[in-house]
Amino acid sequence: MGAMSIRKPTPIQQGCIPAILAGRDCIGIAQTGSGKTLAFALPILQRIARDPYGVWAVVLTPTRELAFQLAEQFHILGVPLNITTSVVVGGMDIITQAQAMCARPHVVVATPGRLVDLLRSSGGEWGLDRVQTLVLDEADRMLTPTFAPDLAYLFSRMPVDRQTCLFTATESDAIRTLEEKEPRAGKDKIFVHKVLMDTTTVSTLKQHYLFIPSHIREPYLYYLLLNPPKSILHLRRPNPNLPKPSASTSSASSRKRDRSGPGSKASKPTTAPEDEAPPWPPSTIIFTSRCATTAHIHSLLTELLIPSVALHSYLSQKERLASLAAFRSGQVPVLVATDVGSRGLDIPEVAMVVNWDCPREAEDYVHRVGRTARAGRGGVAVTMVTERDTELVGGIEKVIKATLTELVLPEAAVLEDLNKVSTAKRVAAMSLHDAGFGEKQKARAVLEGKRRKRDAARNA
Repeated sequence: MGAMSIRKPTPIQQGCIPAILAGRDCIGIAQTGSGKTLAFALPILQRIARDPYGVWAVVLTPTRELAFQLAEQFHILGVPLNITTSVVVGGMDIITQAQAMCARPHVVVATPGRLVDLLRSSGGEWGLDRVQTLVLDEADRMLTPTFAPDLAYLFSRMPVDRQTCLFTATESDAIRTLEEKEPRAGKDKIFVHKVLMDTTTVSTLKQHYLFIPSHIREPYLYYLLLNPPKSILHLRRPNPNLPKPSASTSSASSRKRDRSGPGSKASKPTTAPEDEAPPWPPSTIIFTSRCATTAHIHSLLTELLIPSVALHSYLSQKERLASLAAFRSGQVPVLVATDVGSRGLDIPEVAMVVNWDCPREAEDYVHRVGRTARAGRGGVAVTMVTERDTELVGGIEKVIKATLTELVLPEAAVLEDLNKVSTAKRVAAMSLHDAGFGEKQKARAVLEGKRRKRDAARNA
């Protein structure tokens, strides 16, 4: 375990590992970044090593990105034990995944919908009838109506006496109901371990709100990225990809704009080369509520010479993984994401989280800001609060049991770049239009409608 820099167990690991090793059903509740993954991965792998066969364990997650991350952890820990792991998620080649399942891996990490599809089409070549342990990660999200039909089908295909483990950072009503549920005859009551804290968010996280009119969020975002709070100011780096302009490159005739639109790769900035490249911001995730907003901000930052990558559901899975890889490796300083990036992703070096859209639900806030200040590190969260969001802050503070402090930026300095940012905003809008992003949205809506009809027919 030294290679993973693990020297002593965290409280959630101390509490849950013995119970899982003993085969008990378990609910583990702890803050983000507290080591929940290893709390179930280590005992599962130890139990598999005693009597390895596939499929031994199934881990279900709400997002594809989290599935890949969990599978990576199982792979790293399981290779010395010759334990195999497969990832089953949408957006990837289903035939390749079916072949992998026929090889009966010991651990399957999956999103529910794709695992259901594979199981229905398996023709009996493989099954889940010998599964010993089922894990629901991000259980508060999994135990919602969205996943209920798929979970019901998967549960029906697994042994009734299997071990079931739930892990989450936020405790929902569905989880509380399970905590109080009486066990079946002959089975122990479910083991519940909560790592209780004074606040739902970690103490090393500085939490701010920025109260501004909605129509001037862009210049405030630009200023914040280039002038982050003092506690993380030292984490800025020079931009290595953008040399200072030379006289030979400054002629207007040499400038061409890339109209290809935003994608998962860091787009080449297209602002005039006489603009000196700004320093990179500290490692930052910007959360939005909609795919179109994510694409817009990614394109806007490109125009403003701030390298970024996008993460949203309109991108292919290959593009989504490439975005995460580029951000994780430090190739780009900014990740612009919808809530597909808020659940469970472990990127230790994130210095700042910016909520472009104030979360409607306090639980979403908890998961978003949990991407920074992980594993004892410090971090900053800034939530943009507009005239439409004033009532939301109180609800967030009530749930997290902490007060957000106001971040005041110098208005005159912010507005010095108003024309520059406004121009970039117009160019970004044109880039999205030229890339046909609106048409992609319509096509996506049609596919989603077909999927819902298919699911309704299955469950009728």
